[in-house]
Amino acid sequence: MLAEYLPTLLFLIVSAVIGVALIVIGNVLGPRRPSSEKLSPYECGFNVFEDARMQFDVRYYLIAILFIVFDLEIAFVYPWALIFRDLGTFGLIEMGVFLGLLVIGFVYVWKRGALDWE
Repeated sequence: MLAEYLPTLLFLIVSAVIGVALIVIGNVLGPRRPSSEKLSPYECGFNVFEDARMQFDVRYYLIAILFIVFDLEIAFVYPWALIFRDLGTFGLIEMGVFLGLLVIGFVYVWKRGALDWE
């Protein structure tokens, strides 16, 4: 039974060796000409004026979560639409429940004021 996994193991070993070899070759043969300009932090062309650890508003994260939720919604709705006729009424009800839960979450975030920017 373990012989069936030999090609997969061989693939993992070869890919790991190639990955490590490319990193080592890049470090050995790559150019090294550090200067103060190259080693300085990049800040959009001007000097740093604030601490990099500033706090973000929670609404920023809520908008990001909403984006991910609606992106995943499309990832589920598209395959469902392709086999809609095969699923019948049960598939329609299940997708309605799924979309209803997403709408409830959207209304909740909207009512909490997460979409209102000052």
